Amino acid sequence: MMPPKKRLMTPALALFALAFAPLRAAEPMPWENPAYETTIRATQAESRPGPDEAPKSWNLWMKHHEDRKRWCTEKPVDLLMVGDSIVFQWSRRGKKVWDEFYGDRNAVNIGSSGDRTYHMLWHFQHGGLDGMKERNPKLVVVMIGTNNRGIPELHGYDTAYGILALLKEIHAKLPESKILLMPIFPRGDTPGDQGRMRNEEINKIIHGYVDNQTVHWLDIGHVFLDENGTLNRDLMPDRLHPNEEGYRAWAKAMEPTIRKLLGETETE
Repeated sequence: MMPPKKRLMTPALALFALAFAPLRAAEPMPWENPAYETTIRATQAESRPGPDEAPKSWNLWMKHHEDRKRWCTEKPVDLLMVGDSIVFQWSRRGKKVWDEFYGDRNAVNIGSSGDRTYHMLWHFQHGGLDGMKERNPKLVVVMIGTNNRGIPELHGYDTAYGILALLKEIHAKLPESKILLMPIFPRGDTPGDQGRMRNEEINKIIHGYVDNQTVHWLDIGHVFLDENGTLNRDLMPDRLHPNEEGYRAWAKAMEPTIRKLLGETETE
């Protein structure tokens, strides 16, 4: 008995089959699941002071913790900025620029000088975002991690996971908010600076957290560098924090993205 002849699928039938084939479920983004690995140092929520800090700094940090909770509760927040001293200094060196760009935008800065990912995580887990649950910010800007210490020095996976833990907390508590994840700014004078190289390792990893729907990405590190990758001391005199002109350069570079993600029109 001869085997039956195979029927060839016509191009039209093939297109029909493709159109109605079950769609493969998209892989969930890593921040969509609020659970995370807590054996990693960067995800072990901790208040301050640390072992290398003066005990009295606990009172200052806790006051800042309570202040930040209040700022996010006493008025609507459309734009929230999260980070370490680089973000915190918007309220000091960058205050004039902040007022110019964000003063009329219901913007709140909860950056905390010296914080590592696990310090901000503690803040989140102890009410830091609760005041915005009924009205999620339109946009949360996140840049943190330069204070973390990788083991070994250039190993960025632990810090990257700490940043992921923060994204998980933000998305779980503020599910309607868009997030603008910014890579850690360059530090040190030259591309060979170990701190800069470690930050670049972290940035490569956290770029994988971006889906351009909920979590967006904006890299403006080049603003602070010359064509050879040398840090511009006119914008970052201490090789880490922008000065007022550095914050102005940051604000200008970020403005088109901020406007887009806030849903602002050109006439607003």
